[in-house]
Parts: sequence; structure tokens; C-alpha cells
Amino acid sequence: MKAIIAAAAIGTAALALAGCDVDQTEEGELPEVEAEGGNMPEYDVDAADVDVDTDTTTKEVEVPTMDVDVAEPGEEANAQAED
Repeated sequence: MKAIIAAAAIGTAALALAGCDVDQTEEGELPEVEAEGGNMPEYDVDAADVDVDTDTTTKEVEVPTMDVDVAEPGEEANAQAED
């Protein structure tokens, strides 16, 4: 699948470039850049002390249920919570 997508992208790019006529009108030149030694910033980090307890007790949580009536075309839908 990736090969098909790559081939399609290359084909599209080739067709797009084939319709263009590009002539270089001026030579390019890289800028002169000087770099000297630097210094990376230093950080003193105090991480929080975290205690993780592996409590294996089971807890039951009550979750509400919903009754949803799907509306037919032209009717209004209804939704009611059940206790």
C-alpha cells in the first residue's frame, strides 16, 4: 500500500513539473557564517517523591444506563435515563 501511495505521489509530482519551464536567472551563494564556542544551560532539578500504593481491593461503581428510542424519519428522538 505504501508503494502505491509513493508511486502516485511521484507520478503527480512528475506531471506537475513537466508542465513548467524553469530557467535559472541568477547564481545562488551561501552566506558567510562564523560560529564560536558556546555554553549549554545547566539546570538543577529536584523531582517530586512519589509513593505508589498497589491497593488490590475491588470497588463497585454504579453507572447509569440510557434507553434511546431511534427516531423514524420525520419523528423526534427521545432519550430517558433509567434508575
